[in-house]
Amino acid sequence: MSEMVPMGSFPALSDGKVAEPVALSRRAKAAIVVRLLINEGADIPLEELPEELQAKLTKQMGAMRTVDRATLATVVEEFAHEVESIGLSFKGGIAGALDALDGKISKHTADRLRKEAGVRKYGDPWQRLRELGPEKLLPVLENESTEVAAVLLSKLDVKRAAALLGKLPGPEARRITYAVSQTSAVSPDAVDRIGLSLASQMDSEPLRAFDNGPVERVGAILNSTTSTTRDDVLEGLDETDAGFAELVRRAIFTFANIPQRIAARDIPRVIRVIEQDVLVTALAGAEAAGMQESADFILENMSARMADQLREEVQERDKVKPSDMEEATGQIVEAIRDMEAAGDLLLIVEEGDDE
Repeated sequence: MSEMVPMGSFPALSDGKVAEPVALSRRAKAAIVVRLLINEGADIPLEELPEELQAKLTKQMGAMRTVDRATLATVVEEFAHEVESIGLSFKGGIAGALDALDGKISKHTADRLRKEAGVRKYGDPWQRLRELGPEKLLPVLENESTEVAAVLLSKLDVKRAAALLGKLPGPEARRITYAVSQTSAVSPDAVDRIGLSLASQMDSEPLRAFDNGPVERVGAILNSTTSTTRDDVLEGLDETDAGFAELVRRAIFTFANIPQRIAARDIPRVIRVIEQDVLVTALAGAEAAGMQESADFILENMSARMADQLREEVQERDKVKPSDMEEATGQIVEAIRDMEAAGDLLLIVEEGDDE
């Protein structure tokens, strides 16, 4: 291995003798490893390499003929040693860093860094678009040109494309369908540019400082306040903006709303996540707090044995202080909200909530 051998003139085995390993360039070694992996059926993402490297690798492989076993063994051993010696690898460049930090840094910072470095956001923008729901894709079909809509439909799976097409008016659906038949001459670069443009539009919505709207935020805050504070705030909102106050009332969920907002069949699941002492306190203080309807609803929708046991404990309980009642009902409401957030419970939408 003291000298380099020109590509294309590798000594082969002859007369049963094992040839000495040949000295190769790193490019030649890379070509040997890639060819070996392909022969073994490995799926190598060579498309992720820069185009220049892809071209050099292809030319190198085209210039090579045969490699003797000793050289192959040496190259494979060297490759395995280098792989085993790697402790940590970073995906190259700013693009790799941004991919690794996706969701860890702010979208604004990520977009600015991509723009400064001239890095495209998507490896395959169509993969991003295929993950979007019909409510996101339908406006694209309605607002983009017929040609762009035809390309979009062509890149989606048949079932989703058919569903989207069925949501369009007949004349528009026919125009797009005909345009699909004219897409055979569209170049891959054009399709890629269209995908990048559409994906960028999907992510170009203005950044929001809050995850929820003002109604949800105010409703959540008032859910955690005392009834006195809640009533006082709502009274003030009525005077300032009656419409907003009504929306907030619909967003609020309290112990008193249980009969209207929770299905009877869900009561057993709800009481399983509530400490019994907390539940007894709320049931015992319900009448004085004007929430007896909620207490009755809970007792009527559990097993008779458990209901009788709770009624006995309620009768034995001393008079419940208003502060203890507030705390107990607050814990029950919080438990129900946690179940809703986790997808374990679906609150009933009161009539008029979606008007």
